[in-house]
Amino acid sequence: MNSLNSILLEGNLTRDPDGKATPKGVPVCTFTIASNRFYNPGDGVQKETSFFDVETWSGLAERCSIELKKGRGVRVVGRLKQERWQDPEGKGRVKVKVVAEHVEFKPIFARKEQEQAIEDDENEASVVLEEQEMESVL
Repeated sequence: MNSLNSILLEGNLTRDPDGKATPKGVPVCTFTIASNRFYNPGDGVQKETSFFDVETWSGLAERCSIELKKGRGVRVVGRLKQERWQDPEGKGRVKVKVVAEHVEFKPIFARKEQEQAIEDDENEASVVLEEQEMESVL
């Protein structure tokens, strides 16, 4: 019987994804996400950032290699996988990573375009108000 091993993470890519293939040709894509947590211990808001290595396989790996770029927001659903090995000095090493079963891509917003559009809207609104004020004076 399998034990429960499930994780849901949301964050942004810290670098562009690394897409490769196994010797048998199965696509695999790895990337790292940063996930922020804000909390208030009583002396002001504190920020805690955690970094998670994510691994995707097959069709999901191909899609992630194409769609993802540094800074893109994602929501990852998957499982934790623990890898163990010996380093060259004979020390035991352990690493935990996320094997993604589902990745949602957050929308990309063009900040400069959005800011310009908001500024344009504000300018148009002020012109309309100025025209209305002039009409009321006349």
